[in-house]
This record gives sequence, C-alpha cells and structure tokens, in this order.
Amino acid sequence: MPTTAKVPPARAARIVERLRHYLYRLNQRLLPAPAAMMEMIVATWASQAVTVVAELGVADALAGGPLPIDELAARVGADADALSRLLRALIGRGVFRLRRDGRYELNSLAETLCSDAPISMVWAARFYGSSEQRERWTLLVDSIRTGRSVVPAMHGKGSFDYFAEQPLHADLFNRTMTSLSELTDASVVAGYDFSAYPTIVDVGGGHGPLLAAILAAAPASRGILYDLPDVVSSASELLCASDIDERMYIEAGSFFDRVPPGGDAYVLKNIMHDWPDEKAVQILRNVRTAAGPDATVLLIELVIPDHDRDFPGKWADLEMLLNLAARERTAVEYRNLLNQAGFRMTRVVQTASPLSLVEARVV
Repeated sequence: MPTTAKVPPARAARIVERLRHYLYRLNQRLLPAPAAMMEMIVATWASQAVTVVAELGVADALAGGPLPIDELAARVGADADALSRLLRALIGRGVFRLRRDGRYELNSLAETLCSDAPISMVWAARFYGSSEQRERWTLLVDSIRTGRSVVPAMHGKGSFDYFAEQPLHADLFNRTMTSLSELTDASVVAGYDFSAYPTIVDVGGGHGPLLAAILAAAPASRGILYDLPDVVSSASELLCASDIDERMYIEAGSFFDRVPPGGDAYVLKNIMHDWPDEKAVQILRNVRTAAGPDATVLLIELVIPDHDRDFPGKWADLEMLLNLAARERTAVEYRNLLNQAGFRMTRVVQTASPLSLVEARVV
C-alpha cells in the first residue's frame, strides 16, 4: 500500500535550502577563488566514483555486514588495492565507513546505493554516470551554441526514439525515474489537497506510483492512469500490490492524440519539461478538449524560482536542452503556455521537494 511519508512544510524546506546556500558560499569564500573553481572543475571525479561503486555493487556486497578489503574485492570482482583507493576517496566525502578493525561498512549515504534501499539511488548513479550520458554532456557546448539537442546528431533520431531501440539503457532510465519519483511523491501528496477531486487523471503517469500515492491520501477519489500501452502494461503489478485497485483504472494512449475525458483534476508530472513550447501547448490543448468546465490542471514541475541561488531545476534545464531541446520553465512561462491552451493559471504551490504544483483552471 502506498504511504505518505512524514515531510516538512514547504516553508521549512525553503529555510533549510537558504541556509545551505549561505554555508556553501561561505565554504567557497574560505578558499582562494582559483582553488574553489578547481573544486568545481573536478567535481565529476566524485560523481564518477559513486557511479563505479554502484556498477560494482559494493553497497549490496556490504549489506550483510562489514568486510575486509580482500573479501569485498573478491565479491564485486575488483582489484583490492584499486578498490581500497576508491573507497578511501569516497570515505573522505562521507560515503562508506572504514572501521578500526580495517573492515569496510555502510553508512547512511552508502545505504542509498543498495539496490533494495527504500529509495535507492543506485540506478540514478549508474544512469547519469553511464558513458552514454557522460558523452552527451561533453557535447553541451554544441547545445549552447545551437540551442538544439545533441542527440539527433549523435544517433540520427531523438532521445525517445533512441531509447526505444536501447532496452537496457531505457530500463536503467525507467528505474532512475521511478527512484526519483519515490524521492518526491510524498512531498507532492503532502503539499496539496487532492481529496477535493472525485476523479483524478494522471496524464503520462508511467507505472502509476504518484497516482497510487494520491489515491492513498484521498480515499474518496478514483484515478485514471493514462500512458502509452507498453508503459502501463506493467502498472497492474502496482494495483495488485495495493488496496487501491478498485479505485484506479488504466487507459492506454498517447497524450499527443487524446486525453481521457471526465476528470475533475488532470495531473501531469514532469511532462511539460520534456517538450519544447509548441509540443507542450499541443498536449495541454488535448487536456483542454477532454476537461470539463470546472476541471483543474496540475502541472508538477521544477518551476525555476526568481532568485540567483542554486536550484536543481537550473541544472535539469541544461539536461533538457541537451537531450530533448526542451526546458524547465519559470512561473511566467508556465502561465503563457497555459493561456495558449485555454487555461488560466491560479497559483503555484511549493512542496518540501524542489517540485511545485502549477494549478490552472479552464477559462
């Protein structure tokens, strides 16, 4: 059964984010500027080290308890000396722990790299650190020069078409997206009252984890999960494993063709950021065609805030440009998209996660 985890209020999360920002800036200023810049330049070393231990399955090997380096190396198929050097570097960043008896063990950060962790980051480490994704980021300069995705030039087709022909990489991507969804869904459900809507349509909802969490928190509501046939085909596993199976229905199709009618609320999580403006408006117009006069649209996205502090969406925006020629957007940009599709934006609701809900109603 999906559960809503205890999450802090959005306001408290913003205070913590601001505090982290000033501590980070203080850390920068404690170093000479060239040294601080050098830290940023070699930051990829640390992320690639995390990818390597994820690829080797080091955290899973330690899940049963501490191990000496020789036994750990044998279990993951690595050179003992090289692995000890890798772990030494990561321990300096707070990942893994070396005991006084010389054995290595998990700590809280390392536990997130276990494949069976409640919210596992192992798939994200492997996906974002893969040679495929690293190669794309080495070509970021081309995207900045042209304003276009590098994927068509690399593969002769767009990202979604390319993934369709690469099942192993596509599976890694899907596992990553599921993990990220598990990381943020609780904050979305805690940050917005979905119980006001008798019928909720999750447009492009994948395997349905968000809709399942919403229905668990809104026991009087029913839901419709809508996505491509090959995506929703495995969503029945989630239904069978929960107590919402009698309130959640599956419908297959493309949001570029149509959207199921009859919804009181239409939820689109991380859909808009996958598409340039003209495609995003096309999707929203299909929602508008399906929506009744009193329907609400909820876009769940990394809304770019109006400040100069760090924000995950500013980096995800570059990822969208690089891979899809798409973008993250500001509240004003979402308002413009919605207006073009026949909606009026009513408010932006922040959550404890970086995600916000852009609420709109039919004009």
